[in-house]
Amino acid sequence: MPTPLLIGSSEPFSGKSALVLGLGRLLGREGVGIVFGKPLAADAIDGPLDRDVSFVGGILGLGEDQLLPSLASLEAGAAQVRLLSGSLDAGAALDGLRQRIATEAERLVLLEGPGTLSEGLLYGLSLPQLAQELEAAVVLVHSWRDSRSVEPLLAARNQLGERLAGVVLNGVDPEGLAALRAEVEPALERLGLPVLGVMPRSPLLRSVTVEELGRRLDAKVLCCRERLDLLVETLSIGAMNVNSAMEFFRRRRNMAVVTGADRTDIQLAALEASTQCLILTGVGEPLPQLLSRAEELEVPVLKVDHDTLTTVETIEAAFGHVNLHEPVKAGYAIRLVEEHCRFDRLFERLRLPVRA
Repeated sequence: MPTPLLIGSSEPFSGKSALVLGLGRLLGREGVGIVFGKPLAADAIDGPLDRDVSFVGGILGLGEDQLLPSLASLEAGAAQVRLLSGSLDAGAALDGLRQRIATEAERLVLLEGPGTLSEGLLYGLSLPQLAQELEAAVVLVHSWRDSRSVEPLLAARNQLGERLAGVVLNGVDPEGLAALRAEVEPALERLGLPVLGVMPRSPLLRSVTVEELGRRLDAKVLCCRERLDLLVETLSIGAMNVNSAMEFFRRRRNMAVVTGADRTDIQLAALEASTQCLILTGVGEPLPQLLSRAEELEVPVLKVDHDTLTTVETIEAAFGHVNLHEPVKAGYAIRLVEEHCRFDRLFERLRLPVRA
């Protein structure tokens, strides 16, 4: 029976789902079946499966018998009930998962763990607890900025001990990729942190849909509601004169442009650039010719009640902090994992008949 595998992280939105998708696709090509689940759901469980589990299952083509229901939810109401119960034990739910794992003689049980090492303690389902109770190996996906980023990994190593099978560094500055592999990767190995991959930062994976921005901003959609699935990678603020704005917009791609509702000149200039949506602030409504041109170019226009500063802060907080639920993102994530990760040591440890 293959050793169960937990994909975890030291901080949320580090790239766990991307690694799950890449690993799942690789194993599928090699003829290794997987059973996937997420013991701790981020949202309320209103059906048999967590949304992330359903999405991953759809992308990888997994059958119903290959998807596991979540054991508990991090949603505030569920946490309140759990806290007031006074119990911190996972109990029968974890026993059921353990029994299911025992029935999988050939397929790998692949689990996406909580967002941090402490998340889930309220339910007895933190990453270290799951690793111990399920006798699972752990791979950590970790956002890497500079050498100070090693400290959460060292803390994780101390908690997980021999259960830690490796780390994947994610979000690395592409210009520093070669130096990190040549200098930092060997240093991490010497510290007992096996490096299974180093993945560059991706604007696409950090992107957010226009629909999600509209939801967070409680915005009114003025046109092109059918194009709310467009992905926004960058943010621009149209507060300069139109000539400067046009030059600036030409250097950006897949933008959300935030500007005043009265700045028709900036709005029209933005529509001629790589703009995914216009977000209008302040009093007043855009001119009909602006909406007509936006309709022609299929660029959604949103109107918000917030001031520009609040709007910008809300948008910036969304980048890199949304779930990977778009097929185009999933495909790119799979490619990144394939190109930048090597799993030979991991598969050997999991007792899988795969050469990666």
